[in-house]
Amino acid sequence: MLDTSIKEQLRNIFASLDGEYIFNIALPSGHDSREELRAMLEDVASCSGKINCRIVEGESLRFSLLKDEQDTGISFRGIPNGHEFTSLLMAILNADGKGKNIPDEGIRNRVERLKGRIRLTTYVSLTCTNCPDVVQALNLMAILNKNISHEMVDGAIFQAEAAELNIQAVPSVYADGELLHVGKADFGELLEKLENRYGREVAAAEQEAKHYDLIVIGGGPSGCSSAIYSARKGLNVAIIAERIGGQVKETVGIENLISVPYTTGEELASNLKAHAEKYAINIYEHRRVEKLVINGHVKTVRTSGGEQFSAPAVIIATGASWRRLNVPGEAEYIGKGVAFCPHCDGPFYKGRHVAVIGGGNSGMEAAIDLAGICSRVTVFEFLDELKADKVLQEKAASLPNIETFLSSQTIEVVGNGEKVIAIKVKDRKTGEERNVELDGIFVQIGLAANSAPFKDIVTVNRAGEIEIDGRNHTSQPGVYAAGDVTTIPFKQIIISMGEGGKAALSAFEDRIRGI
Repeated sequence: MLDTSIKEQLRNIFASLDGEYIFNIALPSGHDSREELRAMLEDVASCSGKINCRIVEGESLRFSLLKDEQDTGISFRGIPNGHEFTSLLMAILNADGKGKNIPDEGIRNRVERLKGRIRLTTYVSLTCTNCPDVVQALNLMAILNKNISHEMVDGAIFQAEAAELNIQAVPSVYADGELLHVGKADFGELLEKLENRYGREVAAAEQEAKHYDLIVIGGGPSGCSSAIYSARKGLNVAIIAERIGGQVKETVGIENLISVPYTTGEELASNLKAHAEKYAINIYEHRRVEKLVINGHVKTVRTSGGEQFSAPAVIIATGASWRRLNVPGEAEYIGKGVAFCPHCDGPFYKGRHVAVIGGGNSGMEAAIDLAGICSRVTVFEFLDELKADKVLQEKAASLPNIETFLSSQTIEVVGNGEKVIAIKVKDRKTGEERNVELDGIFVQIGLAANSAPFKDIVTVNRAGEIEIDGRNHTSQPGVYAAGDVTTIPFKQIIISMGEGGKAALSAFEDRIRGI
């Protein structure tokens, strides 16, 4: 099943395994995918003397991963092909204590202190690019905490089960049978949701602050630029971020980063982290900053996980997040007809009618992508004209199943209690309201500054952007800001990188001047 080149790669990947691993496989007689699962796992096992297969008859197509005859808490229902093949490999490596995705000690301690027994199930599509991140994060949590178990379920194989749960978006994560999360998420976001649901034991050590010369809050282009410039000046620097790369990771293609004709968001995020790791920068990923406290010259950053970090100077580079409509029905039907990622959730609406809210570049790109899957795509733009680049407008206009309505305000997401059935829109010129029957809604209405934890500390404008001067000073001495979270115009990667460097240089200049 696996070709020769893949097997050779697997031999190299598994060469350093220390533990003994078993795929404990249950194969129901007569199942259409029985032999496919057996062949794939036997091929994987053949690439290492440390991996073996144990096959039994079972009621469901399923296998679990054992290490040294002990259950790791990880199981798969379905065949982890496609993007999930990496999840299988990472499960083995992580169980062996290997892999660059293993979090730092602070995060590991939080996972270990989650209370009670936790049974997690994630429904995925093998074509979804976001699903592996969630599967791998929860698999890793199962490895770190013996009271956690996690199972990946392929919704395409277990269609009846997915239909019974009314799953319309992936990944869909259930905790002890109740929906916990839908859609893209990183390790830190999932951990925080589990902490909120189950609670955790708090260690006294978390209350002791770690001290630095400068703290950068945020790990996107501006945050990494700030940290690198500061470290090159010899400062003891820490980055505190939910994820390195920030919003960039959700960008599919990047063609305007000067000197780099084309890259992807994932590649750029990986390069940002690799560059930062070239210096003595302490990176604290998977943290959400809850508060910034100022006591004289000392600035203390507190995270939702209970950790504290202090420094005389702080650079806020928290970027921006996708806006929501904030209309009745939106929150209720997220994952049940309301979606944000056309690449991941578009296939659920094959041959159906969907709406795209927003006529900017992201909105028109989403409409064009969905037009190849859906029977009909209706774009609603609030303004009197589209904001997207002309080339995107022309492409959308050339597709027969895309229709566009301008001056259209979304006022309600309409559902039947289980799923979206319509959207209510208002014509801003005539005031006329109407219900448009459809099956799904993709929200693409731009970004909002991630400034909430700092609004009581620094001055922000009506849009929530942190006000800065030409040297990235905020209204609070010793607190600087850079990138999309600020009032700087043109939210672009290359501008954010420059602003990050400028903020670092301003902070260093103030430091040597004793300010």
